[in-house]
Amino acid sequence: MARHFQDRSGEDSGNVKLHAPATRRNRDAILEVLRQVLPHEGILLEVASGTGEHAAWMAPQLLPLVWQPSDADPAMRASIAAHSEEANSPNIMPPLNLEVHSDLWPLSRADALFCCNLLHIAPWTACEALMSGAARTLSPGGLLVIYGPFKRGGEHTAPSNAAFDRQLREENAAWGVRDLEAVTSKASLAGLELRDVIEMPANNLSLVFTRT
Repeated sequence: MARHFQDRSGEDSGNVKLHAPATRRNRDAILEVLRQVLPHEGILLEVASGTGEHAAWMAPQLLPLVWQPSDADPAMRASIAAHSEEANSPNIMPPLNLEVHSDLWPLSRADALFCCNLLHIAPWTACEALMSGAARTLSPGGLLVIYGPFKRGGEHTAPSNAAFDRQLREENAAWGVRDLEAVTSKASLAGLELRDVIEMPANNLSLVFTRT
């Protein structure tokens, strides 16, 4: 699985708590979407939690929903644990070691899945694996919420997204901003129906899928 595309500027030497500056810019808008679409109770599995800042910020505001963070990277899991300890919210669970490509995820059932800024910094197989994992994990009616930049109709939605896409592909040819229609097609094959496409700040989208 590809590493997380994180800006770690300002990271203290020896401090396991990592920081992604974009988190502060997007967390309020994402939280508003989650408040609108998520169930009030149950378990939310966050796939590829990264630094853990989203979990630490959002979970306390979504009580009593249980927030289960996860990541395949041990350094990220350490950061998630450190941010969660600081948040001190009873509904944040210890991070799980979840590799999205695995056929056996460490959590067998969840009421909702949340995945933020993963698909463009991972090979296309990660999208297929995410959809398959969501289909296995969600009960009928369960939700998958994906946040990030996407092309629509094969075209970038803004010049900044086109530049970002070029930057990603230069760093790793298997990365890149994904096409909304291609993602939706993979979801449909896995039994997930696109329920909503929500415009977000900075030319990003939130995609809401329902397990049929």
